[in-house]
Amino acid sequence: MMTSTNKRKANHNAIQLSRRFIWLIGLFFVNQIYAATPKPCTTDEYRQFDFWIGEWEVKNASGKTVGHNKIFPVMNGCALSENWTSARGNSGVSYNFYDQAEKKWHQTWVDQNGGVLYLDGSLDNNKMVLKGYRPDKEGKQVLHKISWTPMKDGRVKQHWQSSTDEGKAWTEVFVGFYSKK
Repeated sequence: MMTSTNKRKANHNAIQLSRRFIWLIGLFFVNQIYAATPKPCTTDEYRQFDFWIGEWEVKNASGKTVGHNKIFPVMNGCALSENWTSARGNSGVSYNFYDQAEKKWHQTWVDQNGGVLYLDGSLDNNKMVLKGYRPDKEGKQVLHKISWTPMKDGRVKQHWQSSTDEGKAWTEVFVGFYSKK
C-alpha cells in the first residue's frame, strides 16, 4: 500500500515526466518549422550575378590590362563585394545585392576620389543590366547603364555607357573584359 508521501512523490514524478514530454514535443515542432523555413538569400534570384564572382584581370578591347577586380560573396551570400584597382592605382568598391521586395538588383559604388554611383536593374537576356542617374560636374543629370555579360570562354564583358538625353543616344564610357586570374 502506498503512503501519502509516496503518492505525492509519484504524482510529482509523473508531472515532471509530462512536462519533459511536452517540452520535447514542442522542441520537435520548433525544429520542424525551422527546417521548413528557407534560408535567407538562397533563391535563384540571389545567384543571378554569381558569374561575376572571382579574382579578375581586366583588359580593354585592345588587350591592354586596365586593372584588377576581386568580387566575392558577403553577408552569407546576400550580397557581392567588389574591390577594383586600376592599372594607374585608383581604387573603388561596390556592394551588389538583390532586393527581394523590389525584385531587382542594386549596386552602390564609391571610389577613392568620392565618386559615387547608384544603379538598379535586373538580369536581362543572360546579362546583368543596371542603370542609374548621377549629376555631372555642371549638375546635369546623366543616365548611366552598365551591363555585365558572361562569355562562352569564361570571361565577363563589362560595358558602361552614359546618356544625357534619357537614353536616346549613348556614349561609351568603358568596355572591359574580365579574365580569371
